Amino acid sequence: MELCNLNVIRALLERHGFHFSKSMGQNFLIDPSVPMDIAAASGADKSCGVLEIGPGIGPLTQELCHAAGKVVSVELDKALLPVLAETMGEFENFTLIPGDIMKVNISELVEREFAGLTPLVCANLPYNITTPVLTALVKAGCFRSITVLIQKEVAERICARPGTADYGAFSVFMQFYTEAEKLFDVPNICFVPKPKVTSAVLHCRVRETPAVAVKSEEMFHRTVRGAFAMRRKTLLNSLAGSFGEFNKEQLVAAIEAAGLSPDIRGEKMNLQQFAALSDALSAMSKED
Repeated sequence: MELCNLNVIRALLERHGFHFSKSMGQNFLIDPSVPMDIAAASGADKSCGVLEIGPGIGPLTQELCHAAGKVVSVELDKALLPVLAETMGEFENFTLIPGDIMKVNISELVEREFAGLTPLVCANLPYNITTPVLTALVKAGCFRSITVLIQKEVAERICARPGTADYGAFSVFMQFYTEAEKLFDVPNICFVPKPKVTSAVLHCRVRETPAVAVKSEEMFHRTVRGAFAMRRKTLLNSLAGSFGEFNKEQLVAAIEAAGLSPDIRGEKMNLQQFAALSDALSAMSKED
């Protein structure tokens, strides 16, 4: 079944009485080269188990089933379950799990479904859940890589470098745990319904250890969030609003111990500088 053929899609959806849901961010691919390219970018082969979130009607899912040892797709929309039963019925290495990925214990799912396989993620993610889903996938700590089709602006934000407008706390989070690369853009004409924005394919190779060593990952992330809490403020003033247990003199001491100026802004700091600052704050917390 040609799942990127617009006539096939319309007949399939009409047969099952399906209607698109804006709240679920449903946009189905109609360019057959895109799911092929995404599946290839994931690096999936028969030694891999692939977790997919939001399979839709299954164009990417089919490509993944051809490439991987096993594919497990989590789909929230119950109206798509009978559609997927039709489009994916021929694939013995496919498992469909109805439900909300944000309510799934991801590490348990991987352990149960992908025994003996190298776990990967490959998905056309709904725009409205991109950040929380990527956060959950990274925190699960069980994937070799994560390859997703997402909004171009979000992909660029994840890959942004210090000192650029797109650089922020989520950039630091993703770069701390992964090597992120924007591979290629996907214009809105490749979807039905046609979204208002351009999409992009992002490939994140999950690091075996974080990009920089820190005394406390919890303090590192708290420091990053604090530094970006007020982007137009200096690092000192921004941290003061997030670290109420320290006075400004103590914060200045921690910033200077990290080799930084209190006047620097968070968006100018790289991962090594955030690590040095979080370690200084960790040491100060222990002194208290």
